[in-house]
Amino acid sequence: MILPHAIFKVRERDDNIEGDNPFKWVERSTDYYFGKGKHILFSLPGAFTPTCSTYQLPDFNRLYDQFKNEGIDNIYCISVNDSFVMNAWAKHHNIQNVKVIPDGNAEFTSGMGMLVDKSNLGFSKRSWRYAVVISAGSVEKVFEEPGKEDNCPGDPYGVTSPQNILSYLKGEDYKEK
Repeated sequence: MILPHAIFKVRERDDNIEGDNPFKWVERSTDYYFGKGKHILFSLPGAFTPTCSTYQLPDFNRLYDQFKNEGIDNIYCISVNDSFVMNAWAKHHNIQNVKVIPDGNAEFTSGMGMLVDKSNLGFSKRSWRYAVVISAGSVEKVFEEPGKEDNCPGDPYGVTSPQNILSYLKGEDYKEK
């Protein structure tokens, strides 16, 4: 599987800008993030949502060194949220080891075939929960939570847990779906 090409609108810190908002807009591509090296990308329905904020993001951050020991260069979290929300979420949780990517227009998520309607929760279009191991721009392994459907009444979590993905990388038993 090849990753879809997308351009992400990102707010990045610029030390040359003074004041309360020292950030500038930049455009980053799929190749910029994933073109070289080995990475984990996990996607979730939204920043500040319970499962994402309580388990998935903090556990990826906490287990970062173990992922590095298994040859992972970076861990990225993507969501159909804008850069302001993604940056605030990472700051709120004091995330140091996971880099956030805003997919505000759902361009990448749609290209991955993971865009679902979550209007039943007032979310509109969002990402289904999935994770991928990426090696030099190509998908090595996909982890997808079961039951993908529009307006899913639940929020399955387990297959995309950092612990499960770490088991895969270590060659141990892991959940496929």
